[in-house]
Amino acid sequence: MSSTEVASTRAAGLNVVDSSGWIEFFTAGPNGPRFREVIAAQEHLIVPTIALYEVCKVLSRKLEPSLVAACLDIMRMGQVVDLTDVRAIAAARASRDHGLALADAATYSIAQEHGATFWTQDVDYRGLPGVEYLAKA
Repeated sequence: MSSTEVASTRAAGLNVVDSSGWIEFFTAGPNGPRFREVIAAQEHLIVPTIALYEVCKVLSRKLEPSLVAACLDIMRMGQVVDLTDVRAIAAARASRDHGLALADAATYSIAQEHGATFWTQDVDYRGLPGVEYLAKA
């Protein structure tokens, strides 16, 4: 997908970036620039709290605490969405329907709730409705 195509998709509505995309962006992985296009449009970005947890957990193993805090601050520039009781039930349904683990199901169901495009490089989501899957390089 070209930058122009990404921009068109982004302009069409809201976006949720999966933890794998955030980590790829923060660690300057090969797909980082593609996720950057989506992350840069903060006004269209929804950030599930469980994504903050997952990113913090992974980055804390690799980076100094001050850098982890700076990454989390960038994530908080989007609209942070909590996992409520209603969302937990929706996540359970997504888990059942698509065979997703808890965090994956919660993040995906929040994207579905908001009609958002779900950006990921996690193969578990490939082929699901509303998903923009970027294969790991």
